[in-house]
Amino acid sequence: MTYQFNTPNDRRGTHCSKWDVLESKFDVPMEDGLAMWTADSDYPTAPCVLKALQDAVDHGVFGYWTDNTDYHNAIQWWMKTRHGWDIDTDWILTSQGLGNAIALCLDVWTQPGDRVVTFNPVYHEFEFKIRRAGREPVQIEMPRTGDTYHLDLDAAQAQLDGTEKMLIFCSPQNPSGRIWSADELRAVAAFAKRNDLIIVADEIHHDFIFPGHSFTPFDVAAPDARDRTVVLTASSKTFNIAGQKTGNMIIPDDILREAMQARLRSLDYSPNALGLKMVTAAYTPEGAAWVDAQIAHLVEMKTLFDDGINTIPGVRSLPLTSTYLAWVDFSGTGMSFDEISRRVRKDARIAPSPGPEFGPGGETFLRFNLATQRSRVEEAVARLQTAFADLQ
Repeated sequence: MTYQFNTPNDRRGTHCSKWDVLESKFDVPMEDGLAMWTADSDYPTAPCVLKALQDAVDHGVFGYWTDNTDYHNAIQWWMKTRHGWDIDTDWILTSQGLGNAIALCLDVWTQPGDRVVTFNPVYHEFEFKIRRAGREPVQIEMPRTGDTYHLDLDAAQAQLDGTEKMLIFCSPQNPSGRIWSADELRAVAAFAKRNDLIIVADEIHHDFIFPGHSFTPFDVAAPDARDRTVVLTASSKTFNIAGQKTGNMIIPDDILREAMQARLRSLDYSPNALGLKMVTAAYTPEGAAWVDAQIAHLVEMKTLFDDGINTIPGVRSLPLTSTYLAWVDFSGTGMSFDEISRRVRKDARIAPSPGPEFGPGGETFLRFNLATQRSRVEEAVARLQTAFADLQ
């Protein structure tokens, strides 16, 4: 089947958070700017998801919803088939996306003033959500050897003071695309046990695994840590349906799960029916075939991007094994971050995610979203080469 990964489209003027804030947020012109920041893709979702939504529209009745059995079974099938993870459907709780899930975890298992650990550079919203909840982020910078980030848990231990309550852990790692080994995940679990931390494992990018690499879910690597582990997953990045605000909190431990269920009941929370229908349709063999085709497209886009960007002296796009987010180091140019950002935004008219927002270790980086049409990646490469042409 032919999919529309390279079909031109225009998301401007559609209330799209990725494209409609180019001028207000980045000072990049709307008319010809390129949005390469927030992590959603620019092509339509899988045909099986569109058909499920169209069937619902054709039915025409959008009343109260009951019985999530098909939805839960679809998640169970997907985790087993795609990730080798056997889960019980009773472990699955639903949130309004993973941003909401992280906020709920902070609310349920920490108190104002508690310290929350992250390994940085990491998805900037971890810090923002921790601060918005009135908690204190503990940002532990990961050492890097060449192109690869590592976990130095001994150094991390030295930065703790005993008041930490939670570790929010990104797997695969955003922004670097690092896939953690099972041994590394077990070491993180042991670190959390030593420090009595709840582990919130954000695995939202787990479906974007490049050929030749494999992903191990946290619960598969460290089942002995179930009494302190909450795993967050979603189809939102995978199928570009984040606007449906439907995420999963998979909690094997009965005590942890009941605490979250009680909080959801107190909020009178229930998921939206269209989101459940879309996820159920996505987690099927048809959806899996579409994801495989998308990964092939992303590998091509990363190769195209790297081949062009790495010709710029002093610029290095780190190799990627997962996600669709290029993590680009400009430190070799010798420029300040302000000058790097000015050239990218003003001269190249591109809006990537600023590296400093990802915390310690991101000071000289920009993150570029490559989940878009080939023509846009080609244009971005050409603009960046021109913007830094004086370095040639």
